[in-house]
Amino acid sequence: MRWLDTGPEPLLVHVTNTAEPHAAMLENLLGALAPARSTPKGARPQHQPEGKAGMTMSATHHPIIVVGAGLGGLTLARVLHVNGIQTVVLDLEPGAHARTQGGMLDIHEETGQAALRAAGLHEEFRAKVHPGGEALRVLDRHAHVLMEEADHGGRGRPEIDRGDLRAILLHSLPEGTVRWNSKVAGARPLDSGRHEVTLADGTALTTDLLIGADGAWSRIRPLLSAAKPVYTGISFVELDLLDADARHPECAKLIGGGMLFALGDNKGFLAHRESDGSLHIYTALRAAESWLSTLDFTDPHSAKAALLEHFADWAPSLRKLVADADGPVVPRLIQALPVGHLWKRTPGVTLLGDAAHLMSPFAGEGANLAMIDGADLGRALASHPGDTETALTVYEGILFPRSEKTARQSAKGLETIFNDRAPQPLVDMLASFTTE
Repeated sequence: MRWLDTGPEPLLVHVTNTAEPHAAMLENLLGALAPARSTPKGARPQHQPEGKAGMTMSATHHPIIVVGAGLGGLTLARVLHVNGIQTVVLDLEPGAHARTQGGMLDIHEETGQAALRAAGLHEEFRAKVHPGGEALRVLDRHAHVLMEEADHGGRGRPEIDRGDLRAILLHSLPEGTVRWNSKVAGARPLDSGRHEVTLADGTALTTDLLIGADGAWSRIRPLLSAAKPVYTGISFVELDLLDADARHPECAKLIGGGMLFALGDNKGFLAHRESDGSLHIYTALRAAESWLSTLDFTDPHSAKAALLEHFADWAPSLRKLVADADGPVVPRLIQALPVGHLWKRTPGVTLLGDAAHLMSPFAGEGANLAMIDGADLGRALASHPGDTETALTVYEGILFPRSEKTARQSAKGLETIFNDRAPQPLVDMLASFTTE
């Protein structure tokens, strides 16, 4: 079980409830488009070597440009590919392996797995699934276990390493589909729904259909909306305990095989076990937006000491999750777009994933929503050849209500976890699932 879908980017969670069985509402918490012209079936983009700095595009015009090679953008590119539609994906990273891709994800049957089926990749996904990990423990500040749930499996939310999932998507695309070293500096509308995209190296590209899949601080969103992410009031500090069973056995025993919430007084520890045997820890608390800037993260020892001052009266076994952590200490502000964020239909451009609906991670749907967004957009475009505006209208008609519902769930989840009575509201909520 995961409940945090934070992605790999520091200082920001890529982020992204109706009652579902047990803790499903909160799973994945632990733990970020003038009509388009489709190319003929079987068309292949020119090969572009990964990581070639200062690259030059083979042409200045592409019928479809997707900005961002995250899970959502790659899912869209794959669904378009299986429908014979060529696209180009621009990404600022020098290559596919330029940075780590985060930890484990629960891929939900109705969203992420549905997207993988649309992409024709469900079997490849199943081959990389990690069994187990859905166990849950809820503790108070004294490390008393208030609720424990074993991993029974069969909940339709199997786990996969984010990097493995991204690799499946990347390997399913024709060579050169993703253009690395392509940092988008801006975009502007032209005539008839076309857009111009300018890269940081000065390269200018034009497109009939521009899709922003470029995350929380999207360069494409301003074409559609003036909305910007705002601070939710929750700050995370991220830590790791490596080779936990051998080097940190007490912490490993405390967390178990899945997910742990230790909560109290608007703060707590959210932790889970990774597939490599490490423990990933999020220390979380309500704080001023400027609080993280008062900690010296260049000095992990100093940062951990300052962090532990906020947990002085907590159980020693919980404090060890911070005190014994290995390696860097990473700050993350939890930010979100306004609930119900939407925009007027604008010719030739749309958004998906965090670019469209960044939310806090407390509904556990960030990666899953990005993928189903990509699949829905790809299917809409394939179903309306030569009529991009109808396709975008259909897509946004699905996107807006779904993302608003999930954003409300996320906001509610935040309040359930971080409050003066914590962890009791979370325990009560989970218990209500058990009795339904």
